[in-house]
Order: sequence, then structure tokens, then C-alpha cells
Amino acid sequence: MSARKAQRAAVAVLAVAGLVPLGAAGVPAAAGPQAPAVVVNEVSQRVNPDWVELHNPGDATADLSGWRLQDDQDRGPEDYVFPAGTVIPAGWYLVVDAADDGTTGFGFGLGAADTVRLSDAGGSLVDSLSWTEHAATTYGRCPDGSGEVRQTAAPTRGEANDCTSPLRVNEVAAGFVELVNPSGAGVELGGHVVRAAGAEDGHALPDGVLAPGGLLLIEADALGFAPGEASGVELVDGAGAVADSHGWEIVPEPSTGRCPDGVGAFTVTAAATPGEPNDCVPVAGQDAVKVNEVESSDGVPGDWIELVNTGAEPVDLSGWLVRDNDDTRFSTIAAGTVIAPGGFYVHEEAALGFGLGSGDMARVYTPNGTLVDAYAWDEHAASTYGRCPDGTGEFRTTTSPTKGAPNHCDGDPEPDPEPEPGDPWPGGPDVTVADRADDFDGDLSGLDHQDGVLWAVDNGRGRLHRLEWDGAVWRDGAAGGWATGKPLRYPGGVGTPDSEGVTVTGDGSVVVGTERDNDDDGVSLLSLLRYDVTGAEPELTASTEWDLTSELPPTGPNAGIEAVEWVPDDVLTGLGFADASTGAPYDPDGYAGHGGGVYFVGVEGTGLVYAYLLLDDGDVHQLAELDPGLGAVMALDFDLATSTLWAVCDDGCDGTSALLEVGDDGAFAVTGRVARPAGMANLNTEGFAIAPVEECVDGLRPVYWSDDNDTDGHSLRAGTLACPEPEQPGEPGDEDGGADEDGAGEGGSDNEGGSGDDAGAEAGGGVGDDTGDDTGGLGGEALPDTGTPAATLLAAAMLLALAGLGLLRARRGGHGVS
Repeated sequence: MSARKAQRAAVAVLAVAGLVPLGAAGVPAAAGPQAPAVVVNEVSQRVNPDWVELHNPGDATADLSGWRLQDDQDRGPEDYVFPAGTVIPAGWYLVVDAADDGTTGFGFGLGAADTVRLSDAGGSLVDSLSWTEHAATTYGRCPDGSGEVRQTAAPTRGEANDCTSPLRVNEVAAGFVELVNPSGAGVELGGHVVRAAGAEDGHALPDGVLAPGGLLLIEADALGFAPGEASGVELVDGAGAVADSHGWEIVPEPSTGRCPDGVGAFTVTAAATPGEPNDCVPVAGQDAVKVNEVESSDGVPGDWIELVNTGAEPVDLSGWLVRDNDDTRFSTIAAGTVIAPGGFYVHEEAALGFGLGSGDMARVYTPNGTLVDAYAWDEHAASTYGRCPDGTGEFRTTTSPTKGAPNHCDGDPEPDPEPEPGDPWPGGPDVTVADRADDFDGDLSGLDHQDGVLWAVDNGRGRLHRLEWDGAVWRDGAAGGWATGKPLRYPGGVGTPDSEGVTVTGDGSVVVGTERDNDDDGVSLLSLLRYDVTGAEPELTASTEWDLTSELPPTGPNAGIEAVEWVPDDVLTGLGFADASTGAPYDPDGYAGHGGGVYFVGVEGTGLVYAYLLLDDGDVHQLAELDPGLGAVMALDFDLATSTLWAVCDDGCDGTSALLEVGDDGAFAVTGRVARPAGMANLNTEGFAIAPVEECVDGLRPVYWSDDNDTDGHSLRAGTLACPEPEQPGEPGDEDGGADEDGAGEGGSDNEGGSGDDAGAEAGGGVGDDTGDDTGGLGGEALPDTGTPAATLLAAAMLLALAGLGLLRARRGGHGVS
């Protein structure tokens, strides 16, 4: 999975003295012509949330009404347009945040290599600011408002840029001071002065350039003072500003230095290292942890680095650093991360914040900057690079990836073979896009099709989308505050759930499956969250959380719950579903307060599906464990028309789907395995939804997939699935056709999903060209309008035929008939 940032906050005007909201008293009205001198002055794109600072260095108020803010893509109506009345007084700053939580702002994320563009109301480019990698701080103009773009010394949101020198004091001993350049560019030394704390004069550095990561040693004789006799040291840049300082009562022996070099806090070192990287005090476990396996290409969900603990004691990795071959960036392992003796820890690309290249390196450091282990390679491996044997052997190309498990090496017993791709896809071979280009920028995951709505969750931003068919594509509906989806929160309004699966229950509530809180993404948190989606609130807070972390097998933070599917009790009891916890047929009456259905939960890391009851008091009860025989379970959907549970894998197993049905023993078992449609690329599928049989046309009905990678700028694909033959037996109904108090009642009049123009429009998102139409064109052929009298007669005739065969069956939640 890929790993993109959450976005939130609002628009505000910032003066040097403080914050002044747009339109507040004290902000002068627009005066005179627009000021083309407005510049993109500072950009923050590494730490959530992203923000862009504009600055008006002119002498007149600038009116930005109708101006446009964009990244490196032209998004049309999705670009940010400044509201009427937006002004920047002369000398002031305007900060625009990424939009979220119902606030105003830009709706796109800023990447590691990106551009911010500012255009006037006529479309003319006013200014732009570009970069090629994440900044440790921010990118800004130096001097403020007019200079070249470089990394700032520190973020200064809404204030003049901090253009002080990036040089830092790195190590001090009685006989020397050492400086370091922790930035990604060379720094001119001329004009810098090193002086004793409080002194007016000091040692002027000679002209020259200190390379990125470079160290500069200044002996006490050159300094003009003895550090051991001073109370501190200051580094002054060419503008006279103190760029860095460090003080002490007594200089520690053997020295005091930053751990890690350049960016860490000062601590007593193990030994003085003048002009060399600091020698920091050993950390428990640093000799036991090794880089064990590396995936740099075509990983699932992305690149990753695996560590192993070769020691006999657990090792706490909290605050340890992971780097590639770039010294200017690193990733910090989350607090609370512990490797058991002989255990593995996988640092995913989403946690890294950057990918691994064909010629690259994996390095791990303790919090004090000590290099623990490293491995470098010159090209991508056919599988992965791993130690053989684990933890102690030399690196070589493994026979197959084994993320979080012992390596597979030549001479090892052959791993279990991958499951066969299966039978051809049981529907049309063609697949087409079903969303607008760049509506989603990655991380779209679980899907559920219900009553004319396609529900979808975004795992990166923790958002729920209510998608409606507009005659050509599925897109966010505008009513009820759903125009850009709604942020999800844990109970109490906190956190950002990594939302992977979604299902609609019989009472209309939505349950979302999550594997972690993105605000603490290094810790596994396997939860199911219930949301009321009937209101107009801009943000959804879970009414109930069921924590399955202790119930399910341990998984990596990014290998947990991927899918959830709710199936009504009456459907399962009609199929003879067995309760493995009792060894008897499932009896819903034996479990008070469970909500009328069973939740099937798919877990990526185990490749298994678990059937749970979620109780009103927050407790859970496991009924069964299902094995689809896939490498990973990324999506689930229960097809009421065929009583089949679909378990879908992603590109890690070529998009194969396993079909499970209840057997004579009451257990779900694999009855088939099918390949993805012939016309569908091998996508990172994380959601799958089947349209009801009411949308069948010429023996086919629509199905939908989500692509977490947003391949070619699209996250939704549509295809077709063969409809069941009318005489195909299902679960037996009762004498009056099987409707009960939760069912269709009088002849299926409560069918909410297959009537009128709406059902035709949904099916228009099936396959064929990319346009569709409001008649529900499927593969270029018109769907019948099920709201017409002829269609009503046809539907009634079909229902009578089904009733005669005893095939009436309650739709999800008992609303209607399929």
C-alpha cells in the first residue's frame, strides 16, 4: 500500500504580529489594482498538514479574488480558487492549508517532488515554487519575498522566512569545536563567525563551501578561546544572526556532541571524534538488530525494509532511524515498536516516506545516531535481497519475498506454491475506468454497493466517500456535506483511522475496517468502527469501536484488516451456516445484542477471513475462520444472488478471487477460483463490489474494483459479471416465498436498489466506453428503464417465477428482494 498524508486545517491571513482571519475587522479593503508582486514565499510539504504561504512585498493591497492555486497538475474544477474578497495587505502574508474537516483550503497533497503555482483571475501565471525532494524544514525564498528558493532554517508560517545559515555546532571538547552541514546543499562558509557565548568577536571562517553532510574542525588555537574556559559557543551567520549555539557549565569529557550528527540533541559521547562522525554511547540491542531483507521494486503494497533481532532479549526500536542512501532524509520508527528475540520488524514505504531505488541502500541507526547495520545494492532484485541464513549470512537474491518471516534461500525447502490463477473471469473481458481522472490521488480502498450508492474509503486520509452515478462516472454526491467525502474519527473525535474496508449494515449504518491509526502509524490497531451516515455533519465520529487487536493473530501495522462484509442472519441460517465455537448450526437467538448479522473480516497478513459477531457492549465473538487459499485478502463481497462470498487478492497474486460457499457441514469452503478479467491490468485492488441482480442486462451485471495505486490517474474500474440463471437454486425459502419480517414483505415492494432511473444509471457505469449515459448503457447497449410499466411487468413476472421455485431471498438488511 501505498502510504499518501492526511490533510486538514483552514484558510487564514497571517500578519507578522499574529493571526487575522479573512474578512476580520482591521484588514483593509482592496485598494488600487491587483498587485502582481505576490509571490509563493514558503511551502511545507513534509509534515501534516501541507500549507502554502503567499507574501505581498509590494506597497499596495493585492486582491486575490478568483486567483487560482495549483500543484503540478491541472485539476480543472478541483483547483483551489480564492473566494471573492480575499486580499493581502502590503507586507502581509496569506497561508492556505490543505482542506479537511469541513474547512476551506486546497484539496490536493504536495509530493516529494512537486510545484506550487499561483495564477491570476485571467489564468496568467503570477509565481511558482518547485522542489525535487522533501525538505527537512520548509522551502522558502531567501531573502524573504524575493530571493532564490532553498530549505529554510525552520518553518515560519505567516512570518518572514528564517534564512539563517543551516550550519550547526556538532561536537565540542576542551580543545576544539566541530561544525556540520546537515542540509542537502553546499553552504558558503565566508561571513560565518564562531565565538564564545556572549562575546562580540570571534573566529571568522575562511571562504569556501562546506559540502552536504560535511564536517569542519576548528582547533582551539584558531578559535582564539578555549572552549573549556567558556560557558558556551555561538555560530553567527553572514547576516549577523545566531544560527546555532550550545552552552554548558563544564565541557563534558570526552566531548559533547549531537547524536545523530547535525540533527540530534547534544549528549556525552563515548569518545571525542574531531572532524569525524560522532561516537555515541551504545544503545541496548544495537548489536543484535540486523537489516535482514529488502524489497525495492514491485513490493506489496510498496517497498519495505525488514529488520531481525538476532539476540536473546527483546529490543525496543522506539525512535530508531531508517535511511536510504540520502543523508538528508530519514524515517523514525514509531514509539512502542519492539522486536522479540528472533522476531522481525518491517518498515513499509508508507512509513519511510520515500521509495527505494535500483541502486540504493538500507541503513538503520539508533536514536543517538549510531549506525547499526546497512546493505547497499546496484540494481533491483528479481525477488528481494536477504541474508542467508537470517540475521547472520551474506545478502543474496532470495527465491521469493518473505516479508516478516524467515528468508527463502537457494537450498531451502521449496515454499508452498502460489495458488493457480483459476478459471477465466465469469463475465465480460472488458474493463473501463469508472471515475474522473485524478478524483482520487491514491489510497482508495474498500467498496460496498448498496441502494444506488457506491461507498468507498480512503485509507491514507481516513475518509468515507458516498459516490453516486452521474451518467458517466461515480463521483461524490453533493448533498449532505458529501462533496469531498467526510473525515472519519475514532470515538471521542480523535485520530485518523487507516480505513481499509467498508460495509453497510441492515440498519443503514456503515462499519469501517481499520488496521491502525494514521496518527500513530507504526502501531497495529485492528478495529471495526460504526458510523451513522444519515446526518449532514462535516466529520464522522464512530459511535462504537470493536477492537480486534488481541483477538486476531499479530500482524504488521500495514498488514492488518483490509476488508469487512456484513451478511444478514436469515441468509446464513437459511444456508445452514455452522457456528464453529459451539459445533452446532448458527443460532442468532443465542447471541443477544449482536445487530442481526455476521461480520466477515479479511486480514492481509494472515490471508484468512474471520466471522465475528459485534455485540452492543463493544465485545466480540468469533464464529468461524475461513481460508480462501490466497496470499492476502484485500476485499470481500457477499453475493446474495448466488450465496457466494468473494475474497479478492491484489496484484500480489495477480488479482485472483476465491469463491466460498457454505457446504454440507455448515462451513464456508472454496468452491472456485477465478482470474481477473482479461482486459484488466494487474492492479493493486483493495475494494470489490457486485451490483444486485436487478441490474442484469443481457445476462450481465456490473462489478467494481478500487485501485489503491490510482493507476493512470484512476482509482475505480468497472466490469461485468454473469447473472445467475433463473433456475439456479439458492437457499430454500418458506412456502410463501421466504420473505419474513425483515424481508421484502408484500411482493418485494420495499426494493430500494433496483427501481426507476437510478438503477439504470448505476449500471451505466459498467463497461464499454468511458462515458456511459443516463439510460444505463452497458457495453454500448441500453439497459431497460426499470421504472417503466413494461419493466415493472417484467420484474413482476420474474418474481412470480422465482417464488414458484421457492427462490425469494432477503436482500441485505431485508430491504427488497433479489
